[in-house]
Amino acid sequence: MTRSDGRQPDQLRPISFIPNISKQATGSVLSCFGETQVICTVMVEDGVPGWMKQQGVQGGWLTAEYSMLPASTQGRKARDISKGRLDGRSSEIQRLIGRAMRSVVDLSVLGQRTVWIDCDVLSADGGTRTAAITGATVACAMAFNKLVAAKKLFRSPLTKLVAAVSAGMFKGEALLDLNYFEDKDAEVDFNFVMTESGEFVEIQGAGEESTFTETEFAKLMVLGKKGISELCALQKAAIRTTDVEPTPNQLGDLADFFKKK
Repeated sequence: MTRSDGRQPDQLRPISFIPNISKQATGSVLSCFGETQVICTVMVEDGVPGWMKQQGVQGGWLTAEYSMLPASTQGRKARDISKGRLDGRSSEIQRLIGRAMRSVVDLSVLGQRTVWIDCDVLSADGGTRTAAITGATVACAMAFNKLVAAKKLFRSPLTKLVAAVSAGMFKGEALLDLNYFEDKDAEVDFNFVMTESGEFVEIQGAGEESTFTETEFAKLMVLGKKGISELCALQKAAIRTTDVEPTPNQLGDLADFFKKK
């Protein structure tokens, strides 16, 4: 089966991580899964939440926020603040991002600091949560490396990489990394969150007005593991080639990227 975008069933969309897109952030990337683009920024601030002090919890904290910008979808998406509350989907996704990142960050290394991860969807074409988690890991690695270089941390708190990818049954076939067209009509939809060493952090999945067999689930699992392995390799390459300090032409590179879009 050749997909609508020309990919093979087990093929990821084109993946890229454009670094240092925010001067103020400790670490930042634009995480691109095909046409899905998520701005992932990391800021590390002194201090921890009050509940940690009250309960005598040692170390630091890490939390995440997720939102979709108004023009990220075909029809304008109203900001959550205009409704006076965070919608259920955004709340669920940002909690997932936080859980995923805390699973691979040694909070004891942070000291009395809080890591803020913000994932803002610039363009949504399916898999925004997977692009957010995968990009947030790169942004965290960048931020922690910067703090180690500045001698504010004695080592990086990031113990291993974590990434996320979708897989689903579409028209009876198992597909990796669903775009919006595939995701909205998938009979079965899964999200796999795994570490670079193959450990599971979370599996989200359900039949969309359908059931699925153990054999189908096994096929999706194989695709998920393959996708995670490839994503972690791309994460490592992005982290290796990222300068500790932004280079003068990186914002120009970003402008060129959007001109091509």
